[in-house]
Amino acid sequence: IEMITSKGYPAETHVVQTVDGYVLTMHRIPYGLTAKGANRPNKSVVFLQHGLLSSSACWVLTGPDNDALAFMLADAGYDVWMGNARGNTWSRKNVNLDPDNPTTRSAFWSFSWHEIGYFDLPAMVDFSLKVTGRTKLHYVGHSQGTTAIFVLLSLRKEYNDKFLSVNCLAPVVFMSHLKSPFLRILAPSVGITSVVANLIGLDEFLPSNQMMVLGGQLLCMNTSPTQEVCSNVLFLICGYDSQQLNRTTVPAIMASTPAGAATKQVVHYGQEINSGYFRQYDYGLFENRRRYNSDTPPNYPLKNITAPIGLYYGDNDWLAAVQDVEYLHGNLTNANIIQYYNVPLDKFNHLDFLWAKDVKSLLYDKLVEVINNLNV
Repeated sequence: IEMITSKGYPAETHVVQTVDGYVLTMHRIPYGLTAKGANRPNKSVVFLQHGLLSSSACWVLTGPDNDALAFMLADAGYDVWMGNARGNTWSRKNVNLDPDNPTTRSAFWSFSWHEIGYFDLPAMVDFSLKVTGRTKLHYVGHSQGTTAIFVLLSLRKEYNDKFLSVNCLAPVVFMSHLKSPFLRILAPSVGITSVVANLIGLDEFLPSNQMMVLGGQLLCMNTSPTQEVCSNVLFLICGYDSQQLNRTTVPAIMASTPAGAATKQVVHYGQEINSGYFRQYDYGLFENRRRYNSDTPPNYPLKNITAPIGLYYGDNDWLAAVQDVEYLHGNLTNANIIQYYNVPLDKFNHLDFLWAKDVKSLLYDKLVEVINNLNV
């Protein structure tokens, strides 16, 4: 909120409870500072959903002068809502479960991005629509924010009608061609719980010193001028682009990430890498039979997705590889593909979608144009 109000923009905090008891905080910029963005009734709504280890802060932390997307959309005339998934800094609460209490913490952290898509997104989207009196909104997700929306749209088909557009920045769905050395090393061991627990914390994703040392060696040497980014698990997983990373924004990024997540979220991604499928969480043979009535987890039925979908991808993305985005595109057989956009910079990576110096000209101008064209 301070990041927003300190720039002179209006800001609101809203709280919503999911059907399974998680208490989620949303942040809102109801209008912008330009003539086009001025306060008026019945504005179109854009809902922004962050990625893994991130929060609503990712859409505002670089500020309006550096083209942070939330400010840009507010100034373009939209009512901007920013979600926070269960388990992050702003949504670390459940009506029955304490994330830090030894007796309840395991139950609190027993979720992956499946639950974020199935429970959190519909609760937040429905709340935003209710408050604004709209029947549909625009969605923009980054990274895990795209994984979660595909869970929702494939399993809860009625939600396809609630979106004017679904814009997926760096869509992470299929992961066979993933380049992230850290996740590549981790993925084969996701079935060995003790190994994962040792490296990345038991229930809450709290990277161990051992893992960060390993990661720092993978990403850059101690003498590197970008050493501070190597100490942040977000850069370790996603990589960084030194040309597009604005050095002055690094402290703000470091202060707001990592914002908290469940180890199970990371493990679920590891399972995707190993299997090559986009499917539900693998609990092992016996529990799979109990939950799914099959030995293996079911695939998410992407054929159920009929919403207007925009896919935006970068050539140097360690997590959303070009081949995997192409495969996703081919599997969205019933969706209305409104945009299939390759960012025109060969070094553009996973975090550049949020924080690249030239993100406005390379990506956001196109994104806002797509949203403007689908306004009702």
